[in-house]
Amino acid sequence: MKQYKTLIYHVSIILLGVLMIYPIFWTFASSLKPETEIFRNASSLIPSMLKWSNYIDGWRGFGDVSFTTFFLNSTFVTTMVVIGTIFSSTLVAFGFARINFRFRTPLFICLLATLMLPQQVTLIPQYILFHNLGWVNTFLPLIVPAFIGGIPFFIFLMIQFIRGIPRDLDEAAVIDGCSTFGIFWRIILPLTTPAIATIAIFSFYWTWDDFMSPLIYLNDTDLFTVALGLQMFSDPSSVTAWGPMFAMSVASIVPQLLIFLFFQKYLVEGITAGSMKG
Repeated sequence: MKQYKTLIYHVSIILLGVLMIYPIFWTFASSLKPETEIFRNASSLIPSMLKWSNYIDGWRGFGDVSFTTFFLNSTFVTTMVVIGTIFSSTLVAFGFARINFRFRTPLFICLLATLMLPQQVTLIPQYILFHNLGWVNTFLPLIVPAFIGGIPFFIFLMIQFIRGIPRDLDEAAVIDGCSTFGIFWRIILPLTTPAIATIAIFSFYWTWDDFMSPLIYLNDTDLFTVALGLQMFSDPSSVTAWGPMFAMSVASIVPQLLIFLFFQKYLVEGITAGSMKG
């Protein structure tokens, strides 16, 4: 009976895995098909002919702006957001987890409340703020928020992780003459590497895939990220370039797959450790 349960379990996992990864296979297959065949023979994953020119046409971009520009823009924005998120999340979380200060509990309640606040609620106030600062059509609205708080979920995750670290380490560091910032830098930060890796990976994914924020704040084509670059292939008033669009979609997935393959261990370790320590 146990063998049958194991067999059923593995078969179910394989079927679910195939179901989840099928859209990626379909996108890759469609990127190599002639445009007349993409939807006419949508159920087939085997192109009648390999049209590699879809990748060449897609990478050529639009006018003087190639997809290289979009990738560089996304890489810059994503890198800065990841750095800013790690910087702000670790500092804020350390303050909540280790420092007793006035209004800590009400502020922590506000932090938890923002976890349930949809992005659309703060969209208009943020746009008005950044417009008054003259930051619209720059990368600043996409990057600066990460350095001044980031995403509340990451702060909460880091708080739970730090609370699982014994305070005896802090007391021993104080006896040795370590300052509060020294405790954070020399004791807490090295021990939170799994949580930092988890935050970095999720922050990378969410920023790389973000479409709404760049759409709102960026106007010039040479500032567009990959998400906006893909949207430019779609033209409701004319003919959508499906082949190049799918080709560049595949290209945009590659960095995310590489990040997942190389850092999967840290991602699982961070999530597991955070849940156990919480």
